[in-house]
Amino acid sequence: MSQHQNANKDQFRPKDHAAEHFLLTTVVGSYPKPKWLNRAKELYQDPEHGFDADDYQEAKDDAARLITNEHERAGLDVVVDGEMRRNEMVEYFAHRIDGYEFNGPVKVWGHNYFDKPSVVNEVEYDETWLVEEYEFTASATDRPVKVPITGPYTLANWSFNEAYDDEESLAYDLADLVNEEIEKLVEAGARYIQIDEPALATTPDDHAIVGECLERIVADIPEDVRIGLHVCYGDYSRIYPEILEFPVDEFDLELANGDYDQLEVFKDPEFTKDLAFGVVDVHDAEVESVEEIERNIEKGLEVVPPEQLVVSPDCGVKLLPREVAYGKMKNMVDAARNVEQRLDEGDLEVQSRAAPADD
Repeated sequence: MSQHQNANKDQFRPKDHAAEHFLLTTVVGSYPKPKWLNRAKELYQDPEHGFDADDYQEAKDDAARLITNEHERAGLDVVVDGEMRRNEMVEYFAHRIDGYEFNGPVKVWGHNYFDKPSVVNEVEYDETWLVEEYEFTASATDRPVKVPITGPYTLANWSFNEAYDDEESLAYDLADLVNEEIEKLVEAGARYIQIDEPALATTPDDHAIVGECLERIVADIPEDVRIGLHVCYGDYSRIYPEILEFPVDEFDLELANGDYDQLEVFKDPEFTKDLAFGVVDVHDAEVESVEEIERNIEKGLEVVPPEQLVVSPDCGVKLLPREVAYGKMKNMVDAARNVEQRLDEGDLEVQSRAAPADD
């Protein structure tokens, strides 16, 4: 296995957790923004309204505090602030990395536009990206906080490369910057980092590049810091089992949206890492019942034993109505607690077996 061991999940177990079994519940990252936050952004961008940077900062702080609290009320073991300060997963970081510049929106599909950045010089680390966000969220809750961060492969793949000989070289330089940022986050107290690489499963021939990026990212990161990799959509059979060699503790995978068609992919060879298993569909505006989510969690137990399972939505929930997003989170937590109780009572047969320990 990797430098990071999947035993580091237990540090997130609540002190008052009643069940013997523990299925960690968390979210991928994004959450619907309150409508007033979008309105505050419009006011800030129009100088006629006199809504200045301090006003907009206060609005983002209020939203971050509100959504962190919403995650607490849903019962999540590990929370985030719903990415209230972020606009888009590449653009947000490109604004903070020396070497990037923006030349206006690019049409990506249908009527959707993406402010696709260009890399015009060697990328360099300047200001911290997420440390203040993490510190604010950690101060607003007594629960562990996860920090999602866009991975270097996606940062390279979803940008115009005008400075490097190839995308691979750009990705490696970006990986070194991500490592520097994670070191700063760890110094600030972060113990759960999620690397988002949605480009991976759509360009599977590059999984060796992603593996090298991850080796750079985790260099000198303490073993008690949990590193997850989120890969949404795509054909997982094109990257499995190669991804098991990646130096991460946890894989966060989108499976509910495909009605678990790809579940069999992960059964042979044996899944040796922790599995953050998508149990609610973020593309469906219907709130799944607790019973349905319990059945979905049981599918995860076909792949890994309880000690390797994390319960999560498929992906970020930002495109859902807010009350739907909350309903899914609440039912997801209730379902996980019910499954824990059934496991404790021996009412649920686990089909998977625990991964062997490292030699």
